Amino acid sequence: MTGAGSGIGAAVATSFREDGEEVLGVDLAGADIDADLAGQSGREAAVAEIATRYDAVDVVVACAGSARPVPETVSVNFFGVVRLLEGLLPRLWRAERPRVVVITSVAAVHRALRSVVEACLTGDEHAAVTEARRAVDTGKAAGIYTSSKQALARWVRRSAPTSQWAGNGVTLNAVGPGVVLTPMIEDQWRDPVGRKALTEQVPMPLTGEPVDVGQIVRAVRFLAAPDNEAITGQCLYVDAGADATLRTDSCW
Repeated sequence: MTGAGSGIGAAVATSFREDGEEVLGVDLAGADIDADLAGQSGREAAVAEIATRYDAVDVVVACAGSARPVPETVSVNFFGVVRLLEGLLPRLWRAERPRVVVITSVAAVHRALRSVVEACLTGDEHAAVTEARRAVDTGKAAGIYTSSKQALARWVRRSAPTSQWAGNGVTLNAVGPGVVLTPMIEDQWRDPVGRKALTEQVPMPLTGEPVDVGQIVRAVRFLAAPDNEAITGQCLYVDAGADATLRTDSCW
């Protein structure tokens, strides 16, 4: 479980533990494994430490992420997930019913920086960070988060049916939260202008509040369940209808 120290990751980890599951948390600090997934050394250290504890890994939930409009966000949100999962694949193959769930975002359906997305999908971290830095220099830094999450959602779609994943019985899915009140958006939610911008993205004002984190937890648990044998390559948006509003039926 990456990003286990706060927000969605902490909530998902708690849910698994309450059901008696053994959870190994990875985060910057205060977790079972402290690792900075923004860099390759941190990713390799996390994989190596997991390998010393487990021969097989049943479930990986990748929640670690950042919304900061800086180039390093690409390294955390995309490469921090993908490289870690690639490193853990041999241990997932040894599990009886391996499941992987990554947290992307409804932002993945927003307009993204094509050059950043393409660099991510070709696996070129240096180029992706360079393009993100160019976005900062040209006043387009707001697109970095969106681009990293869109690239991740597309990577899931591309990778899930391949021999490495589906061919070895590993399901690979994503959950795309909408506006969820976590430490990542608390400051924006407290600001009246920021709150207005967030609520305008949600067509189902059932409570006047962001999506409850428990809704995200239930979606993750559904996709990570051992009996989920037929769903892979999907992104389940838990967003009170934001995706349906933004894309309508254009996905067809």
